Amino acid sequence: QVQLVESGGGLVQAGGSLRLSCAASGLTFSTYVMGWFRQAPGKEREFVCGINRSGGSTCYADSVKGRFTISRDNIKKTVYLQMNSLKPEDTAVYYCAARDRIVVATRSRDYDYWGQGTQVTVSS
Repeated sequence: QVQLVESGGGLVQAGGSLRLSCAASGLTFSTYVMGWFRQAPGKEREFVCGINRSGGSTCYADSVKGRFTISRDNIKKTVYLQMNSLKPEDTAVYYCAARDRIVVATRSRDYDYWGQGTQVTVSS
């Protein structure tokens, strides 16, 4: 069965960095668009960024543009999220998701598979 397993979350001070990883199994990874979403307490899940199948095209929410970078390694079947200049408002559970389409989507309902999430907490 398909599994997406996130790792790399934790507690960091404002201005710090974290790198999240999402390891995929049970699917042909290189044929899936990958996305990162996050959900803060009391808020809806929101799109963070996405990457197309080859890694040549990326898309970012305005709130993270210039601070976060998504990348993928199709050999390792892993997608990464490098998060720099973290802010307290970045605190959330971060989820990776896989979409069996060509184009990156920003709506959570357009993704087929989800990981269990990893907590990121940014202290002020």
